[in-house]
Amino acid sequence: MNITIIGTGYVGLVTGTCFAESGNNVVCVDNDREKVAGLKEGRMPFFEPGLDGLILKNVKEGRLHFTSELPQAVKNSFIVFIAVGTPQNGDGTADTKSVMNVARSIGKSLDDYKIIVTKSTVPVGTTERVAEAIRETTDIEFDVASNPEFLKEGSAIEDFMKPDRVVIGADNPSVSGILKELYLPFVRTSNPVITVGIRSAELAKYAANAILASRISFMNEIANLCELVGANIADVRIVLGADNRIGHSFLFPGIGYGGSCFPKDVKALIKTAETFEYDLKVCRATDEVNVMQKELFWRKIKIFFGGELKGKKIGVWGLSFKPKTDDLREAPSLFIIDKLLSFGADVSVHDPIAIDNAKEYLKNMVTYAKSNYDACSEADALVIHTEWNEYRQPDFERLKNLMKTPVIFDGRNLYNPEKLEKLGFRYFGVGLQNGSFKNVSKAVKANSRRENVR
Repeated sequence: MNITIIGTGYVGLVTGTCFAESGNNVVCVDNDREKVAGLKEGRMPFFEPGLDGLILKNVKEGRLHFTSELPQAVKNSFIVFIAVGTPQNGDGTADTKSVMNVARSIGKSLDDYKIIVTKSTVPVGTTERVAEAIRETTDIEFDVASNPEFLKEGSAIEDFMKPDRVVIGADNPSVSGILKELYLPFVRTSNPVITVGIRSAELAKYAANAILASRISFMNEIANLCELVGANIADVRIVLGADNRIGHSFLFPGIGYGGSCFPKDVKALIKTAETFEYDLKVCRATDEVNVMQKELFWRKIKIFFGGELKGKKIGVWGLSFKPKTDDLREAPSLFIIDKLLSFGADVSVHDPIAIDNAKEYLKNMVTYAKSNYDACSEADALVIHTEWNEYRQPDFERLKNLMKTPVIFDGRNLYNPEKLEKLGFRYFGVGLQNGSFKNVSKAVKANSRRENVR
């Protein structure tokens, strides 16, 4: 099929590349001419494992093209996907201005029948508004559909090529049939293609992200309770995961979720409900817990140092909101680093992939270490934000010798607390007795006694 993808952000670029990989002729459109020129030369606008190789391959084989000329791309295609961003407005609602602007541009470019598909994450009713905007600019026949994406950063190619399910929201059965045919190469193992109404498809995307976010916030709440009652969240997680009704996914506690989807989509869903005078209490609590979790982790660091962080060197491992991505949007690391800097700490950061993006956020306010060990040289503490594989089994003896004070605040529970204690580290995790406020306070008192003896 001849396909146009409008928007070369994360969703658009992955979608277009994977459709090209299955044999379709795909044109990806973006109004950023510099970005388009870079893509033509093989320069990636973001990091996603395996994506660069697939792009180069399909460009070379003539199935994948990049342009800034939207009208011509629309005219040469049968299916047009809208995959532009829907960022969060100040009030938490989703900003659909780009979607609607693209819709009007598509309408002006139509020369014969097309299927227009919203791939962007959009509030309920947006696809219908897209249809209205197109009708205002043309009398040519077209159909619309919703086809939400369910891609995880860091594994997007695998997610697209072998999806758990494909969701098609369409009111015209023939449109559903055409989109099903498009996705056939990706569902050969009988994973379902689910056809629903347009509004159901739009809502399902938000609901899926909200329920996953709620699991994270729930586990963070239980982790906080573990610290109070003397339980271990790692043990509790194993028990919960063994229940087939619950499963093991999204049960890891930490310092809160981030990224481009969960924070934005939970808030947008709350706002959608508000327009219908309904309060989504669970979603609201999910968001509140996520905000609180970062603050609680920061308070442990602050309490340990008695609020006296001026001149203290703090090493930081991990900046991206999760491993295998350079995405820092809503990353908990930025919240913690901002707090450390505001209290006068000297912060040295390391991340395997996200350093270049971090420089846009952090400028020259921190030191950018060449290695994770360099970040800890003469450090008064190490703070871990992201569970990159290279952080999982460091040389602890080397780390201890490098640091001025062997203290680790682990926001991802990467290490065995007992092992770290035996090696001479002060180790504070999440949902562990080693990480409880009680034990942080004990450590502060113990340090004070040692200082008095000296």
